[in-house]
Amino acid sequence: MEAFLIEFFSSCPEDTVSLGERIAGALVPGSIVALSGEIGSGKTCLVTGIARGLGITETVTSPTYTIVNEYHGKVRLYHIDAYRLSGDDDFYNTGVLDLLGPDVIVLVEWSERIPNSLPSGVISVHIKITGIHSRVFVLSGLEKVI
Repeated sequence: MEAFLIEFFSSCPEDTVSLGERIAGALVPGSIVALSGEIGSGKTCLVTGIARGLGITETVTSPTYTIVNEYHGKVRLYHIDAYRLSGDDDFYNTGVLDLLGPDVIVLVEWSERIPNSLPSGVISVHIKITGIHSRVFVLSGLEKVI
């Protein structure tokens, strides 16, 4: 099946959460989503929506200092933040690669910091800030339209 390149616009955090919920509907166990964008672009807000769409009721927080947060819903979700990592070697040394598997969904913020660590076939979401609350989300690698 051919992957789609999709652009979405968000005018507020609620739109971003809603987009995350829609993305969750396209994910299956084994999915890896690579999130990129500058600080404050809405990566964790999008993760909140994805988690909600996966039936997770816990409050989602950024794992900037812990590197990984784990949540349980319809499927186990690992939320990884690579911001504090110094690159692929550092990512490898954390042992996080052991979390990737066919029965979990993995979301990686700051994926651009670890370009060689994620397998091919990841779903990519790049976020561009276009205004105080507005964002453009460019998605690739999804196998169905959300």
